[in-house]
Amino acid sequence: MGIIRFLKDWTLPVAIATGTVCYLLFYYVPALDEVGSALSPIFDVLFPVTVFMTLFVTFCKVDFHQMRPHRWHTGILIAQLLLVAVVVGVILTFRQSTSKLFWEALLTCIIGPSASAAPVVVGKLGGNISTMTTYTLISSLASALLIPVVFPILEPTANVAFLEAFLIILEKVSYVLLLPLVLGWIMQHYVKGVCARIAAMPNLSFYCWAVSLSITTGITVKNIVHSSASIILLLMIALGTFLLCWVQFGIGRGIGRLLGEEINSGQALFQKNTALSIWVAYMYLNPVSSIGAGCYVLWQNIINSFELWHYRKKSR
Repeated sequence: MGIIRFLKDWTLPVAIATGTVCYLLFYYVPALDEVGSALSPIFDVLFPVTVFMTLFVTFCKVDFHQMRPHRWHTGILIAQLLLVAVVVGVILTFRQSTSKLFWEALLTCIIGPSASAAPVVVGKLGGNISTMTTYTLISSLASALLIPVVFPILEPTANVAFLEAFLIILEKVSYVLLLPLVLGWIMQHYVKGVCARIAAMPNLSFYCWAVSLSITTGITVKNIVHSSASIILLLMIALGTFLLCWVQFGIGRGIGRLLGEEINSGQALFQKNTALSIWVAYMYLNPVSSIGAGCYVLWQNIINSFELWHYRKKSR
């Protein structure tokens, strides 16, 4: 019982540790090469399925009548735009410097949309899932507009057609966000019995997310191990994204205290769709900058674990 209680209380750190250990085990033990090759396509399928199930289960519990814009949405969007402007200004100032990669790595962790799984954490923390879901949609649209505008300024050689990039980003977001949202609405209105059974399992979406986090962690460790960047740059990116994580979390919470949605605002600004950020870095920036989003996903889930621990302690 003690082990089960520990796994329930520290699901996210366990998922991170599992993904890290599993990848390193397959990487350093030659005897496992064939097993790793056989499991790779399975994980390629399992990852999007777990992300989809995480959101589908969450959206079966969303109150769609509450899905409308709120004041805190505007506050968080303005904060994100200001942070993007500051970092872009720094990159343009030090365009020829070796620190450019460092700042581009931070930018990918700011300009990306709010994480699709953010409503899951908000629900576990007692926040409003419906308004968080609304902001996730707004944030995705804002990032789809920002990225094609900002990245050609930073990398003039990057071939970024605005409309093409906008549609590609929206397409990627639609598969993991809009589709489960629409299916959740259909379940609530036309398959109410099954929807009620799904809603009666409050931790199902959380555990689905833990599986996807474990896979994401393995991919992150793989990118770090195979990166061509120097150890010093990797350490700078790791430390920089750690500090950025707390800065965005603190700013989000501060805005939330002023506008009445502290939990939602904190998660909205700091919990990012790192999978999309990594893809954007590979497509339009130096691939080394994708390490930033890879590190960020670890830090944000460590903070999420701390939040959940504090919430459980306060509730008990």
